[in-house]
Amino acid sequence: MALTKRIIPALDIKNGAVAKGVQFNNVKAVGEPIAIAQAYQDSGADELVMLDITASLEDRKTMRSVVDGISAAVFIPLTVGGGIRTVADMAELVKAGADKIFVNSAAINDLSIVTQGAQIFGSQAIVGAIDVKWDQEAGFYRVYVQGGTQPTAWEVGKWAQALVEAGAGELLVTSMDADGMQAGYDLPLYQMLTQKVAVPIIASGGAGTIEDFETLFEQTDVDGALAASVFHFNTIPIPKLKAALKQRGISIR
Repeated sequence: MALTKRIIPALDIKNGAVAKGVQFNNVKAVGEPIAIAQAYQDSGADELVMLDITASLEDRKTMRSVVDGISAAVFIPLTVGGGIRTVADMAELVKAGADKIFVNSAAINDLSIVTQGAQIFGSQAIVGAIDVKWDQEAGFYRVYVQGGTQPTAWEVGKWAQALVEAGAGELLVTSMDADGMQAGYDLPLYQMLTQKVAVPIIASGGAGTIEDFETLFEQTDVDGALAASVFHFNTIPIPKLKAALKQRGISIR
């Protein structure tokens, strides 16, 4: 039976405001997080992902006050990440109201944080976040960390498998090449990854039109589509998107 697909707005937080950039650069403020989160819930978003985009680079923890505020205002699932280094950091965010925690740079540094988190909070609460860029020379998708600023030696398929083996119950995979370009999701990336691992995958980066969502769900087995710009600027209202997906026979919530 086909699982219902999820539509997930992303709230990238910088200096306490929701922000958006293109290919991880030129980040500009969009608005106030709690009001935006409430508006998304009201419009039918299935979940929210909140990323403190400069926490790892600035070597600090995720802004707990923002998590507190959002979780008090909305009841749809909230996934939070950015700057998480320890299981204690995870516990603090769960206490603040996060339903799921995602780790990226910290997992590359020490994969055991995924295992420890899964043991304490359950694997369904631990999301492996992966930022990737196609490496022409190497001929594979290379994993990046530190907010997309540092390449690693990892090929994405192998890293996805390592995260799942360590205990991640879900993967959030962002194509840096497609991010903010609004030219469609990186279909070959998700077609390959859904063959490699059996956990739900959320695709991120590239949504520009309703057709981009339709193509993603029709041509790959991902479970969720994450987007920011098209939702923040109301280029694609969520009710309109969901109606169009339903019309195409795509099972959504």
